[in-house]
Amino acid sequence: MYRCALAALAVAASIAPATAQQIARNFPQNALRGALVVEAPPEIMLNGRPARLAPGARIRGQDNLLQMSAALVGQHLLVNYTLDPLGLVYDVWILRQDEADKKPWPVKLEQTTWTFDPVAQTWTKP
Repeated sequence: MYRCALAALAVAASIAPATAQQIARNFPQNALRGALVVEAPPEIMLNGRPARLAPGARIRGQDNLLQMSAALVGQHLLVNYTLDPLGLVYDVWILRQDEADKKPWPVKLEQTTWTFDPVAQTWTKP
């Protein structure tokens, strides 16, 4: 009886660290970096300027799970984001510290002419 319980504890202890590891997220080449504050969804402030979330916008938290915009009201977040063809914010990823440390990262569309390495998820200025 005790051996079974001890074996189950050993298995559970070996699985726990694996589930706590961070998932490497790959951002698309057209992703920009910015400071996001959700005001009254779909209204947001992006880099200090008013912007709007697109219909069907997806906000992913640091654990890559979807977050509801209403749950983020008033929080100041460092994010990577993409825009739809109309200029509305479509995909948003709330950055973890290791992702935020990857610099440089474009903050304007004009800067997406830099060289992007999709494997290392880094940008190189020309």
